[in-house]
Amino acid sequence: MVSDTSDDDVTELLAAAQLGAPGAADRLIAAVHAELRRLAEGKMANERAAHTLQPTALVNEAYLRLRGNVGDLQDRAHFFGAAARAMERVLVDHARRKAAQKRGKDAARVTLQDLDVVSPHGNLDLYEVRDAIELLEQQEPGLAALVRYRYFIGLTLEQIAEIEATSLATVKRRWTYARAWLYERLGT
Repeated sequence: MVSDTSDDDVTELLAAAQLGAPGAADRLIAAVHAELRRLAEGKMANERAAHTLQPTALVNEAYLRLRGNVGDLQDRAHFFGAAARAMERVLVDHARRKAAQKRGKDAARVTLQDLDVVSPHGNLDLYEVRDAIELLEQQEPGLAALVRYRYFIGLTLEQIAEIEATSLATVKRRWTYARAWLYERLGT
């Protein structure tokens, strides 16, 4: 199971936020905060040891980016898609700041072990990953969302199947295609 917070709870809180209920967005974030933090911890465990962004900071920054848009989200899958995009932006912005501090040295490097995509050089630039996902989104938005779930939130295929309310076999088939596409795009 992805979390202790049910699909209905998240959907009800999203509906309340859409209606402008006072505090609905805050209650939603409080309801899923522990889950997002656990996912961020999993994601950050795959980052380099000297990474200065902590899981709590990642979740809090993502929350600040999500807070104003919570009323536009329809359901649990939409919420976690938005959370993945927010975490992606936080990580990319963090990498940009770190690169700027290095005065033009190479941008932050990330491995793609959690994506099961092998790079000939062992790691890739976070910007390359983001650019590849954005290109994939133009061609196959659903696959881009799947990659974001896996890479930026660290969800398992089983968790993604649960969130998207689809079969595990379908998610595995889509993941196989997305991985192959990423390998072709990033493997050169």
